[in-house]
Amino acid sequence: MTELYKRAIEEALEKVKMNIERFGRAFPHTSTEGVYSLNDNTDWTDGFWVGVIWQAYEYSKDDVFLIAAREKTAQMKERLLADKHLDTHDIGFLYTPTTGAKWQIEQDKEAKELTVKAANRLMERYREDLGIIQAWGPFKDPALGGRIIIDCMMNMPLLFSASALTGDVKYKKAAVAFVDNARKYLVRGDDSTYHTFYFDQNTGQPERGATHQGYADGSTWTRGQAWAVLGFALAYHYTGNPDYLETSLRTAKYFIKHLPDNYVAHWDFDAPIDEHIKPDSSASAIAACGFHELLQSLEPSSKDYQLVKEALEKSMKTMITEYASKPDEQGLLDHGSYSVRDNNSPDDFVIWGDYFYMEALLRMEKDLRGYWYN
Repeated sequence: MTELYKRAIEEALEKVKMNIERFGRAFPHTSTEGVYSLNDNTDWTDGFWVGVIWQAYEYSKDDVFLIAAREKTAQMKERLLADKHLDTHDIGFLYTPTTGAKWQIEQDKEAKELTVKAANRLMERYREDLGIIQAWGPFKDPALGGRIIIDCMMNMPLLFSASALTGDVKYKKAAVAFVDNARKYLVRGDDSTYHTFYFDQNTGQPERGATHQGYADGSTWTRGQAWAVLGFALAYHYTGNPDYLETSLRTAKYFIKHLPDNYVAHWDFDAPIDEHIKPDSSASAIAACGFHELLQSLEPSSKDYQLVKEALEKSMKTMITEYASKPDEQGLLDHGSYSVRDNNSPDDFVIWGDYFYMEALLRMEKDLRGYWYN
């Protein structure tokens, strides 16, 4: 398998070089018919493109990637200092793979300070009275002030990191409060997950689970399930809380149990399986990173270890041999979905799919475990 991973990485590196020239100062988001839509650093996904470039540099040590990564991280700095397009819970997605990556790789003091500044921005969405990070809308918005989202599990490493970088426990306390509530309310009794959940803002009482991009409120949107697998594994890394490791494993086993024969997930585990069913390779790329993370803490002789390892290897093989893009295409990993419900890039390239595919490859080949460990 090692040669398979090496070849896939080398092919990805060539694609990243072409995209650096192709995209210039813009940022890729999702694609239509194989062509990425670009934005001027205004979307929640922009950190992933920067992270791809940092990954390319960390693996290859090629100065082409270093120069581009520094330039793109500088653009992320501008956005943070201007406080533009940051009214979102996705601050971790924006700054962990950018300023966080620069800090890890170059030990750049300014990058460290910017990473903490980003954590402070995320803390502005912390509802201490509810123990949640508000997902969307203005702070304490009447309709959205009590809503959380499973995706936000992946923003918690930014808060855990901020406590490690500053010695201030307030960030970790906020992260633990959110993770505990996510574990209690977003993870269902059968180990599947809600995409989102509502709390009463006045009483803090739980109200209901719902979806935003899944097939139905009670269905299991596969990208959300993947966020849970990786997010809880990372929460265990930061805290050592065995409950988080158990939750990551439970959600991983559910994910594996419901995979199709080729081990790459459909967009929702409860969507009707017919000729119209869409895959979501990005969900499987995220889950692959979560599986790899889990394996660091499971006993190698255990049945769970063998189950997760087998699923990881089969999923990676399919993604590399059947879902990786052709040389003349823009993305790295084809057949990802943004929103099947809205017919928004339902089966195409998505930049977070590229990022986590690259992370999964680097985990498998060099045990480089991503930038979620500031």
